[in-house]
Amino acid sequence: MPLPKINTPTYDLTLPSGKKIKYRPFLVREEKILIMALETEDMKQITSAVMDILNSCIVSKNLKIELLPSFDIEFLFLHVRSKSVGETIEVNITCPDDNETTVPVKIDIDTIKIKKTKKHTNIIKLDDKLSIKLKYPSMKSFVRDNFEFDPNDNEVNSSLNLIISCIESIFNDEECWNASEQTDKELQEFIEQLNTKQFKEIENYFTSMPKLEHKVKVKNPNTGVESEVVLEGLASFFN
Repeated sequence: MPLPKINTPTYDLTLPSGKKIKYRPFLVREEKILIMALETEDMKQITSAVMDILNSCIVSKNLKIELLPSFDIEFLFLHVRSKSVGETIEVNITCPDDNETTVPVKIDIDTIKIKKTKKHTNIIKLDDKLSIKLKYPSMKSFVRDNFEFDPNDNEVNSSLNLIISCIESIFNDEECWNASEQTDKELQEFIEQLNTKQFKEIENYFTSMPKLEHKVKVKNPNTGVESEVVLEGLASFFN
C-alpha cells in the first residue's frame, strides 16, 4: 500500500511591486538544497538555490520569477521561509562599536519591510529636452552583474552594464527610442556621452530603489554599548 500524500497549504501575498501571487511553503527536500548552498558561502550558488526553491513554491501560473525585480524576490523568499520553517529568524550581528563582537538577534519576519524612497522616480531628465526611462533590475540581471564575476571587469563596467540592462526608453517631446530596438553597443555609446552629473542622477535611481531593510538594536556584552544596525538585502538575513 502506498504511503499517503501530505496536503500542503497555500497562501496569498501581494508583492511590493503590486503583483498578487499564491505560494506554498518549501518542503524538506527544498530546505536541504538551501542548507547545502548556504554551507558553500558562494553567493552564486545561494542565489541559484533561492531561484529554484521559488520556482517550485509559486503556485500562480504565468509568473516568471527571473523577471521580477530583485526586491520582490527577496520579499517573497522571506515570506515563503516564514511559512516553512518558522516566523522568526536568528541573525548574528557584529556590534559596530568594536566591529568584532557578534550578538545573535531574533527577528520576526513579518516586521521586515521593503523601504521605499518618496522622491524615487524612474524618469531621469537629462537636459531640457531629453529624458531616460528606467526599469528595475530583475533577479536575472542582478545575479549576472553581481555574482558572475568577470576577472576582466571592474566596478565602472559593472555599473555601466547594470544601467544598460535597465534602460526602457530614451525620449524627448517628439521621439522615443525603445531600448529593445537598440544594441548594447549603441546604448553604451549613449551612456558614455553623459556628463558626471547626468550619470550620477541615473546611479541615484539604483541607490534609492525599493530594498529589503530592517533596523535592529544590539548591545555589546563586552562594552555595554547599545547600537542600531541596519540590515539590507536578502543576504543580511542569512549568516
